Amino acid sequence: MTDNSPGDKVFPQFAGLYELVASEVNGLSDGQLLWSSSTWEWSKWSIKQQVSHMGSFLPGWLLRRWGSQLFPNGFQDLGQLADYKKSAKGWWLDEERYPTLQHLLQKLQDGLNLAQLILSKETLGSLKSKEEPRPDTPPHWSWFADAHPTGIRWHESDPNFTYITLEATFRHLYFEVITHLYNIQRIKKAQHIHTVITVPMEGYLALPNWDKSEP
Repeated sequence: MTDNSPGDKVFPQFAGLYELVASEVNGLSDGQLLWSSSTWEWSKWSIKQQVSHMGSFLPGWLLRRWGSQLFPNGFQDLGQLADYKKSAKGWWLDEERYPTLQHLLQKLQDGLNLAQLILSKETLGSLKSKEEPRPDTPPHWSWFADAHPTGIRWHESDPNFTYITLEATFRHLYFEVITHLYNIQRIKKAQHIHTVITVPMEGYLALPNWDKSEP
């Protein structure tokens, strides 16, 4: 890869993520989608909430955090790709506006389409050079950063303040999708439901001490 490499060649994974998720969740009953358990940390959110979270964090990062830099003239040309509403109850989509799995999958598709649209306009060089401040960096990012060889730097004096490049942002979004897809598979196994695809064990899933417990 060179700095002139197209963004969608740097992150080709985004083209296939929707099918991975959809193939794993389509055909499940409402009871299976809503099942949760306090037995494991990863099972406290149901499959439906896991999918909803994916549909929420993609536009959350790309529009709320990066929007002013990537779309300085506003979101009006993005249409439904910019149309989303986060839940007031947690880190997922609004339950009333997106009540069914199909609604959630559509927003996941929209989020991934938005990601691919942005990547189509970037190069590896521009992904590396564009940076956003994160004065609200959560503590677990000191661990997450170990999965990022480039693109995250810490403020000189504030331990909760980082700067993240667009390259590291897309890497993070990919890692998040496969992490929650792995959670979905474990929730299915806990319900004695066969899984469909093979999740690549990379990114956050490959970090030492990551919880990979199985039911």
